[in-house]
Formats: sequence, structure tokens, C-alpha cells
Amino acid sequence: MRIVALGDSLTAGYGVTATDAFPKKLEAALAKRGHDVEIVNAGVSGDTVADGLARLDWALEGGADGVIVELGANDMLRGHDPASVRDGLDKLMSRLKATGAPVLIAGMMAAPNLGADYAARFNPIYPELAGKYGALLYPFFLDGVASDAGLNQSDGMHPNAAGVDVIVGRMLPSVEALIARIDGRS
Repeated sequence: MRIVALGDSLTAGYGVTATDAFPKKLEAALAKRGHDVEIVNAGVSGDTVADGLARLDWALEGGADGVIVELGANDMLRGHDPASVRDGLDKLMSRLKATGAPVLIAGMMAAPNLGADYAARFNPIYPELAGKYGALLYPFFLDGVASDAGLNQSDGMHPNAAGVDVIVGRMLPSVEALIARIDGRS
């Protein structure tokens, strides 16, 4: 089984070794639970939703039984209009739905310094699109890691190896639900 993890630096593994990046650690955790799954690292540091959409065909080139989408953090950090973020993710999800591959969308939350209005427009994007496209939702990719200095690199934004372990551990049930959907298709 081949699952493509399409994302930004949080997926790519910015600041950690390749073996400590989210896709590799997720693949290892799944193997320990008896799943024979390849997690393809299609993360590119700095990518926005528009960048992920632009390289979607390349990311899926080798085929994908399922897709994990982790995009939007850079849009949020740059203060991009939530309406444009929603539009880009909507297009991305529509294209993924057309492939027939089940999708797990990993949400992002607006940083508090962007204000309540921004958060009210940004935070609902992920659950709404998951519902619209029948995708699985992991509400917040950095759940349990954001704001914990011990789980982040010195920049305070990117998880360290221990932070990646927390993300993988918390997200594992959602990824197993994705695997169950993939198995249900075959």
C-alpha cells in the first residue's frame, strides 16, 4: 500500500534527519502495528496550498492508494486570506476525489496573534472540506506539540524528533482509519 503525504516543511521534516521526518516515523509506527505501508514524503518546505496544488500531479506520479494532506500552515503564517486558502484546498480536494484515492486531511489552526476574526474564518476550513469531500479529518496536525518548547526546534514552529513522535502517536488512529478505507476499496 502506498500513501502519499502531501505537505509543507512539517511533512518534509525541516530541521530533523530524514529518518526523524513525519513520513518515515509514521511508516515505522504502522509497520510495528502490522501494516505494510509505504509513506511517500511529498513535503516541500515553504509550500502554500497553491504550491501543493501546482505540484499535485508530480506528487501522485508513482500512484497513491491514499493521500494525507497537510497544507495551509504557511498560508496562515503569511496572513493569506482564508477565502483563498479555502478555494485552493477545495480545488486540491476536488482533484484528489477524482483520483478515487481516500484522503486524510490534517488541519491547521490560526496562530493567536492573527486575531479572532482571522481564526473564525481560517479554522473551519478543514472540517468543512473534509465533510464536503467525505475525507477523514485529523483536526490539528500540531496537536500536543504547538507551544511546547520541549517538542519544537528553536524556531518554535517546527517539531523536533520528539515532537514528530507525538504527532505520529496522536495521528496513528486516523491513519489506520485511512488504511481501512483503502482496504475497503480493494
